[in-house]
Amino acid sequence: MNATPNGSQQPQQHDVVIMGGGLAGLTLALQLKQRFADIDVLVLERRTHPVPHAAHKVGESSVEIGARYFDTVLGLKPHMQDAQLRKFGFRFFFSEGRRDIDQVTEIGASRYLAVPSYQIDRGIFENYLAEEAARRGVKFIDHALVRGIDLAEDTQTPHTLRWTRDGETHTIAARWLIDACGRAGMLKRKLGLAEPNAHDANAVWFRISDRITLDDWSDDPEWRARCTPQARWLSTNHLVGAGYWVWLIPLASGSHSVGIVADPKYHPLDTMDSFDKAMAWFARYQPRLFDELDGKRHLLQDFAFFKNFSYGCKQVFSERRWALTGEAGLFLDPFYSPGSDFIAIGNTYITDLIGHDRAGHSLSARAQLYDQLYHSFYESTLALYQDQYGLFGDPEVLPVKVIWDYTYYWGVLAQIFFHDRLTDLALLGSLKDELQHSQALNIEVQALMRAWSAASGKHNAAVMLDQASLPWFAELNRSMNDTLDDAAFKARIQGAVAQLHQLAQEIRDRALACDPTIDDSALRALLAPHRQTSPNAGTAMLFDAPSSPSRTRAEPA
Repeated sequence: MNATPNGSQQPQQHDVVIMGGGLAGLTLALQLKQRFADIDVLVLERRTHPVPHAAHKVGESSVEIGARYFDTVLGLKPHMQDAQLRKFGFRFFFSEGRRDIDQVTEIGASRYLAVPSYQIDRGIFENYLAEEAARRGVKFIDHALVRGIDLAEDTQTPHTLRWTRDGETHTIAARWLIDACGRAGMLKRKLGLAEPNAHDANAVWFRISDRITLDDWSDDPEWRARCTPQARWLSTNHLVGAGYWVWLIPLASGSHSVGIVADPKYHPLDTMDSFDKAMAWFARYQPRLFDELDGKRHLLQDFAFFKNFSYGCKQVFSERRWALTGEAGLFLDPFYSPGSDFIAIGNTYITDLIGHDRAGHSLSARAQLYDQLYHSFYESTLALYQDQYGLFGDPEVLPVKVIWDYTYYWGVLAQIFFHDRLTDLALLGSLKDELQHSQALNIEVQALMRAWSAASGKHNAAVMLDQASLPWFAELNRSMNDTLDDAAFKARIQGAVAQLHQLAQEIRDRALACDPTIDDSALRALLAPHRQTSPNAGTAMLFDAPSSPSRTRAEPA
């Protein structure tokens, strides 16, 4: 595997060199070997393996696209089921300043839905991925530092790369060069591709080497019995308030990941950028979590933070045979855990581009279209976060937002991935109007919810809004497992847009009932011309609006 350091010989050449052996790089290597048995893939990883469990990296919660990529596309289901934890969905508690978690509004499912997702101990997973990559024939070198990159000037000449390990320098050549080195973004820096976005948020996080069993925070048997199994701790639990959310994520190693993500307009980073500051912050804003952690300070495993963590990238795929994947390209927000989703999407596009190159086809148009699609998915998802943190503490509006965001995700993007249509440019082109319309709907519904929250009463009823009790919602989740031909897939997306229309209309009505002066003109214009019947026509999609403080459980309308 050693290449010539002095240039007197031709450097060793590889089909693909991946800079970075974390989640994005290793899963890409596996996908490439799965698609092309004879491909020569080299992964250069800066860290020494094996990496530590738990206190390694964030990005521990996966959602449906990422989970599908890991367990089905890459064939890793035995590991996901046996070595990781099945996630009990997302769960939200409006618990700011409260210790009585059973007396606040809770959003979450009372049972597991059909499509699985996982809580991932990144140390366990990345060690396994490195071992699995080696078993499948990927060349994996740890403790390797990339020192220099020379990109080819034409489509035939290979790229060259210099790297060192234990003081020895190596020079290699690669037909394809992939940057998966995370926020270091070597290619991004070299090519001047960094691009800010308008979403400003910060995050701090740490791991505790003990389980946080949120179910034990109440001894009310009725509250505990609302979930089957009685294991809320297996959820990605969110403790929410205006301008922030706190995550609680269990890890298979027995540790628990804890994080605070906040808009600095509400909660500046310097109020929480050390463990002691974070604990003081919990004492004020989430006192029940403070109680849980105060006696476990000695079990702290790590502490870290990111300032202004969200960013874009001008280009991630190139006809010049380079690409960026994972956080080397762009990053949105940990809310809804989209990181592994974008790894799945990006790696699928990279694998397809490499396939077209191996077949001798021109990459120009395809690379450009994949880049446009990837950025469209990014911009659509960014709208879920940008300027939305202020309503996170609203027990009336956030539950509606969560339902909308799920419906948009499961109904459109997840359907494209689950039904293997990401690279079907002709079929996606035939749905261009529907996809653009759904994107426009999403932007206007997000704006409407901001306006609604400014006027809402923010009534925090002691209720559980059980998503599993909404038949249409559970069916939308299950429908991702269907097998569809092209005509059925096209009908599925058209039906999803109709479903979004119905839901948007209900949200508009709910908002205007709260404040008739809200400007809904842009959304009303989008809703007016639609004629297709929603699959849920005649059935209300939202939970009942909060009524009185005595109400104990919300049922679907």
